[in-house]
Amino acid sequence: MSNLSDIGFPTSGEKDINDMISHVLELTETIRCPQGFYLKFADASGAEIWLQGNFEQELLGFNPHFAGKSRRRVGLTKAIERESSPLDGGFYAWANPADENVETSGEYPFIFDVPDFHLNQISQFPHLCEIQLTALASNDFKVFADEKEYAASQSGELKYASKSFAPNGLLEFDAADESVDLSAVRPIGTLSGEIKEFELRTNQLSGEKFYWFLIDTFGGEIDVAADVKLISNEPKIGGIVSGQFWLSGRIGSADGSSA
Repeated sequence: MSNLSDIGFPTSGEKDINDMISHVLELTETIRCPQGFYLKFADASGAEIWLQGNFEQELLGFNPHFAGKSRRRVGLTKAIERESSPLDGGFYAWANPADENVETSGEYPFIFDVPDFHLNQISQFPHLCEIQLTALASNDFKVFADEKEYAASQSGELKYASKSFAPNGLLEFDAADESVDLSAVRPIGTLSGEIKEFELRTNQLSGEKFYWFLIDTFGGEIDVAADVKLISNEPKIGGIVSGQFWLSGRIGSADGSSA
C-alpha cells in the first residue's frame, strides 16, 4: 500500500510510478512560482497529483493529494522547507485556535505537508486560516462498526478516545527549541474519528477504486483516502476509523483556492 494507492494509483515499483507520471503529465495545469513550476493533475474523483519542475524543464518530484470536503481552522506558526525538493514544504500548525494567541489557545500542534507549498505567500506568523486536510491511510487502517467495537479493540494500557489525534511526527521534537530542524519531522499523525460521510470512488484516469471518508475527529473534520485493500468490512455512517496517516493539506477559502 502507498499514498498513491490511497487515491487510486496502485504502484509496485519505479516503472509503475513513471508510467503514472507519463499519463498525468498530459493532463496537467502548469502553475508558475519563483522556485519553478507546479503541474497539477486533478481527477474527477478528487485524486490529485502535484508534479514539480524547474526552469530547465526537469521534473523534480511529485506529491499526491485528495481534494475533499473538510474545512478546519488552524494557526500556522512556522513554514517548513523540505530537503527532498526546492518545491516541497509544509507548515507547523495548531489545531482550532480560539484567537490570534495560537500557541496557548490551540488544541494541539501538528505538521502537514502542502503540495502547492510555494503558491502560499505567507510572510507573517502566526497566520490564522482555514485549510482542507487529507489523511492518506497506511497499513494499520481499520474501520469499526461503532464506538463499542472500537473500544473493545484496544487491549494495551494506552487507550485512545473515539475522536483523538496524536501528532506522531512531533513526539520526539520540541518545536519551541529554535535549534530543532523541523524539515526532518514527518507529517504523520495517529487519529481516530467518526464517519460522517463515505463513498467508494473511482479514479477516472486509472480506473481503480478507493474509499473516501469525511471524519469528525479531535480538532475538526478531516478527509481520509484509503486503498480498498485496507478495508475488510463495509463502512457505515457513525462507524469509527483509526490508524496512522500521512497528512497533506491545502490552504485557502472554501472554494479550494490558495491563500
